[in-house]
Amino acid sequence: MSDRFLEFSQTAFGKQLSGLLGLPSPPRLRRATGAYADQPLAGRTVMVGTAPTATLAGPMVGALGGTGAELFVAPDHAGLAPLKAAAHEQGLVLKGEPSGESFSPNALVFDASGIDSAAGLRTLYDFMQPRVSRLSAHGRVIVMTRALGPTGSVGERTAAAALGGFVRSLGKEIGRKGSTVNLVVVADGGESNLAGVLRFFLSEHSAFVAGQVLEVGASQLVAKAYSGQLAGKLALVTGAARGIGASIAQTLAREGAQVIGMDRPQEEGALGETMSRIGGRGLALDVTASDAGDRILSECGPLDVLVHNAGVTRDKMLRNMAPHLWDMVLDINLGSIMRINERLMGDGFKSGARVVCISSIGGIAGNPGQTNYGATKAGIIGYVDALAPEFAKRGGAINAVAPGFIETQMTAAMPLMNREVGRRLNSLSQGGLPIDIAEAVTFFASSLSAGVNGQTLRVCGQNFVGA
Repeated sequence: MSDRFLEFSQTAFGKQLSGLLGLPSPPRLRRATGAYADQPLAGRTVMVGTAPTATLAGPMVGALGGTGAELFVAPDHAGLAPLKAAAHEQGLVLKGEPSGESFSPNALVFDASGIDSAAGLRTLYDFMQPRVSRLSAHGRVIVMTRALGPTGSVGERTAAAALGGFVRSLGKEIGRKGSTVNLVVVADGGESNLAGVLRFFLSEHSAFVAGQVLEVGASQLVAKAYSGQLAGKLALVTGAARGIGASIAQTLAREGAQVIGMDRPQEEGALGETMSRIGGRGLALDVTASDAGDRILSECGPLDVLVHNAGVTRDKMLRNMAPHLWDMVLDINLGSIMRINERLMGDGFKSGARVVCISSIGGIAGNPGQTNYGATKAGIIGYVDALAPEFAKRGGAINAVAPGFIETQMTAAMPLMNREVGRRLNSLSQGGLPIDIAEAVTFFASSLSAGVNGQTLRVCGQNFVGA
């Protein structure tokens, strides 16, 4: 369903009226129109900066150096020395920031590692404050820091927490221009995995991802190329007949995967149509079938990628919820995932396999009438966190994507006012599209996300509800 208010607000009269009435003016987001390129930022400008005590300058510059972007630095910035040393060591060129207001960078990237005091955060302000207003429309901001845990000093841990508040607040300032800001936390060994993460966050593949925190660590998986990421990989997507599942299947195929779409036997016709468009094949099978795991293995063979997308809602206030509505939602949305994975953990996953589960911000913030649904989607978040070490031992990973308000048949059936509130209640003032979820799933399914494991990424335009 189209967002008529968004379309209206793009007209000259609509912009004027929205301004007079104080209404949101949602930007038309720039989304990726094709597969990942080896140099996705070719022809774009990126301003880079660091704190004077930064420890990620080398990995950051190295990761950006292969994107095709022109890298600029502020000659008078306090953290210039680590950047110059890193660029010299890697043979990269850093250009001086042009003077004047006409320079409008496409992205700002700042290494805030090593900051351990309130005063130290001033370097973040000094870098961002004069440039945020000049950031191009649909620009990107990335803040980076180190993962500390209990080993960091009080000052380091306090400053690291402050960065989260900074990112979330800035996201709500720049979203009106279609721009986003996210925080990348680098754990030990994650330095070599920054390139894929930055390619996702700095490109149009992450158009509806804002105000999020993603940790990247060590991994056995290494990204050898960035185009054709999934060439030769076998991927299974449940609930693939239509909507978000169909978009996920199409996007995985776009990156080279051989896709098997799975859905209920009742959806076999729609499933066949979806799969025929991408050269995939269908599997008519209910995820709740007692032999679902066995049939997946026998009919598909070992998998490289498994996307658990199938899910339902059966909303009722708890006092009115019949037992069968509770059981149905719990079994489809959570129980089936656990059973299928358990069966495939033996010989159903290839080495380095990646699993992606679909959660929801409903599992983070909760919604009235969705105790069953909220329980399953929160359960998925705990599930991927708990199972991550086991996948890591096998060289793979399991992560989750938590959609916010997405334009689907389900949200189109909502009452008008509820639908409008859902659309506008985020930093980008609009609902997402199925492709936004598909892009995040594809990121997790590929080696772009090497070193990312056990995490849940909200794809919600920085929805104002929830953590």
